Amino acid sequence: MDAERQTIFALATPPGRSGVAVVRVSGPSVRRVLERMTQGPVPPVRQAAVRALADPETGERLDKALVLRFEAPESFTGEDVLELHLHGGRAVVDGVVSALSGIEGCRAAEAGAFTRRAFDNGKLDLTEVEGLADLIDAQTAAQRRQALRQHRGEFGALIDGWRNRLVRTLAHAEADIDFPDEDLPDGVQTELAVEIGALTREIETRLADGRRGERLREGYRVAIVGAPNAGKSSLFNRLVQRSAAIVSDRPGTTRDVLEASIDIGGYPVTLSDTAGLREARDAIESEGVRRAEAEADSADLVLLVRDASLPEETAMPAERWRAPVIEVLNKGDLAAPSDGGLSVSALTGQGLDALSVRLVQEIAERLAPPENAAITRARHREALEGAAAALGRAAARAPAPELVAEDLRLAVRALGRVTGKTDVEDLLDVIFRDFCIGK
Repeated sequence: MDAERQTIFALATPPGRSGVAVVRVSGPSVRRVLERMTQGPVPPVRQAAVRALADPETGERLDKALVLRFEAPESFTGEDVLELHLHGGRAVVDGVVSALSGIEGCRAAEAGAFTRRAFDNGKLDLTEVEGLADLIDAQTAAQRRQALRQHRGEFGALIDGWRNRLVRTLAHAEADIDFPDEDLPDGVQTELAVEIGALTREIETRLADGRRGERLREGYRVAIVGAPNAGKSSLFNRLVQRSAAIVSDRPGTTRDVLEASIDIGGYPVTLSDTAGLREARDAIESEGVRRAEAEADSADLVLLVRDASLPEETAMPAERWRAPVIEVLNKGDLAAPSDGGLSVSALTGQGLDALSVRLVQEIAERLAPPENAAITRARHREALEGAAAALGRAAARAPAPELVAEDLRLAVRALGRVTGKTDVEDLLDVIFRDFCIGK
């Protein structure tokens, strides 16, 4: 049997001991699997039924399970699909998987195989596939919301809308080239220029989003920087709510960048604690300072911590950082109130609620999703940049209609790569291999 037509199976829930484990089966042999592993009539489509499962080779009883089947094309993969809801013991799952492997035409699924079949059968486009992957990986509420919009097809619908308009524009451009003597409507070239300009502006507006979607998907990077002994590591521990960093009165304790992923107001944040910034006294400290500066330079937001009990003129200028800066005056329990920056105490917890509120405000302002689903991956951005560039060339080549048509074709192809409608074979293995087995 052709590998693409074989029936595949895999554990669809995380491995390990659990109350319930689900084994998913997809392909043309689903009905035969049910008939060989269960007794009694095959249950109706989309109707759960309890059946005893047995190894078809030995007759040994394996479990009493809930079985649920779906017929093509009304299933996740677009094929016949069977779900076996088992008791989640390892021996139970291993026994069922072993029995499935002994049925002719069945094989264990590779990572992403179920989702790949859903794509191949037109159940999902590539943006919906990526949205599903992001939904599985979502760690915060904001990531979940973005992934759901992607998986529902909002971004794909936006791309398809642009692509359909481009295809229509290209058809008009080619008609004007191929049939110059026909009685075509007046003003075709003017209409082409107007639509090309409108599409270019819409795509460029979407590109000028500050990379909100990518930042939300990957995590907003916040770097804690400042002089030695300003209390950076203590503040880091407070924000991550555990003793992740070593705290000492000795200056220069932190020599490397320490990272932790946290949820702030529903947004994913990668928080980094860095070495104190000062004139280095040895090669190791020099490397720590270099790494601290590099971390701050690549951060989306900098928490500039200074000791509130020291003279203000010793503070570092916020202007030295590329990213937005929140100045944090630590050790506020030891100093008089100040109007410059947020006063906190990493020791007592004073002011940390106000700092958290400020962080949420800053992050939400930069990660709040646009009206339509956001660009979430570098490949989306590269394709849209390619489409915008082709449209820009088309607008500049109005006196040469053949060149205009070629650039429009390139723009159509670039948009098609986003959803998988053209020229994407080289992308598929990369996209689907990131799924776990059983997805």
